Amino acid sequence: MSLLMTVPPNLVQSIRAFRVAELQDEAERLGQHFLYAHCANTLTKQQVCARIGENFLFPKPCSKNFDALRTCLTETIHQAGPQPGFLVVLEQLPNTQKFDREARETLLDVFRDAAEFWADKKVPFRVFYSFEQGFSGAGVEPVGIR
Repeated sequence: MSLLMTVPPNLVQSIRAFRVAELQDEAERLGQHFLYAHCANTLTKQQVCARIGENFLFPKPCSKNFDALRTCLTETIHQAGPQPGFLVVLEQLPNTQKFDREARETLLDVFRDAAEFWADKKVPFRVFYSFEQGFSGAGVEPVGIR
């Protein structure tokens, strides 16, 4: 039985009861890309974008800002060829003065836009996130798209 049986194929939601290692195993079982970014110790939009790009093994230009990240998550990857699906985990997004609620919502909107983009192409794109003091992904290595 699939861990994601009750989870729509294209969404952005809180990680809640899911464990990172189980999500990684499920992505592997489904043959999908597993993208993981642990954003603890980031304070600004630039640092968060850089951490996501670094952990996803994206080229540096993809992690300059929200627009560049959106383009990389959608058009750039789409141009690389057919994709099997994506399971994304954004863990411990910061809650700082320079990365406030508005910045977090804008970042999540980038991933919502990507989920819509991939839904139009019938490709699963699930994103799970937590804020500071979220669930631990200890032992999970960054894995990018190969």
